[in-house]
Amino acid sequence: MSLLRSAFIALSRNRKLRHFGERSSIGSKLSSRFVAGMEIDDALRVAEAVNRQGIFVTLDSLGESVTTEAEAHASAAVYHRLLDTIGERKLKANISVKLTQMGLLLDPTLAQTIAAGLAEHAKSIGHFVRIDMEDSALTQVTLDIVRRLHARPDLRGAIGIVIQAYLYRSKSDVEQLVADGVRVRLCKGAYNEPAEVAYPRKADVDANFIRLSCMLLKSPIYHGLATHDEAMISAAKSFAAQHAIPPRSFEFQMLFGVRRDLQRKLVAEGYNVRVYIPFGREWYPYFMRRLAERPANVLFIAKNFLRR
Repeated sequence: MSLLRSAFIALSRNRKLRHFGERSSIGSKLSSRFVAGMEIDDALRVAEAVNRQGIFVTLDSLGESVTTEAEAHASAAVYHRLLDTIGERKLKANISVKLTQMGLLLDPTLAQTIAAGLAEHAKSIGHFVRIDMEDSALTQVTLDIVRRLHARPDLRGAIGIVIQAYLYRSKSDVEQLVADGVRVRLCKGAYNEPAEVAYPRKADVDANFIRLSCMLLKSPIYHGLATHDEAMISAAKSFAAQHAIPPRSFEFQMLFGVRRDLQRKLVAEGYNVRVYIPFGREWYPYFMRRLAERPANVLFIAKNFLRR
């Protein structure tokens, strides 16, 4: 991991900077490239605009660990409101949920109960809930909750998970999830993990991403490959072509504000594309992790900020 990436991940945990950033007009202006806005209506406006381009969306209300059960239920209420609106407006959208936002660190049973309610709601309107993956200390409990919920006949197909290619364990996790029939969003990973659990070299992460992508593409389940890396995308496209895997049987996923040109290009080529649209006032940790993932974003944001 580069020093710059490590620095941004450390900054993502800085409480003083977070307090300043999330309450200042400068912070809001800086974050606007990657965050759709502060309120639900901001995210819905962006979602509708993206849908009009033939691109699916995932909506994420930013926020992580809560400290009370009441806060967990309040976070869930935002997602229930999103699901109601997705159904009413017939958006091509799903939701992405962090279990720590649903009270995982307070009580795993609470988080599972709240996640089950969201999946039930999503299933009732023909939609889907993606459970996000957080740092490696929470990988197993997150997998356990998703697998338990997916095993319920009434929720089968209504809940999926994220797998991070930088973890050594991810190959066995993907094998188990595919056997269970769980939909996977594969990403590289954005947390600062020790070498004991994660590949420290980018080349090894890339190689594992390609290996796991091929495993997912071969399965009969509809999965998502989350990357802006054209080498990773080309590898997936080549594998799919070689194995007669239809372009519409999986999707490429990208982040709001990143590689819009590539998103449009893939749609024009006949691939499904989904854009991850985050919103909310607790945007600072997410924003810093985006800078850590791709430090070139720092220069890009600086240029746009000065241009305005």
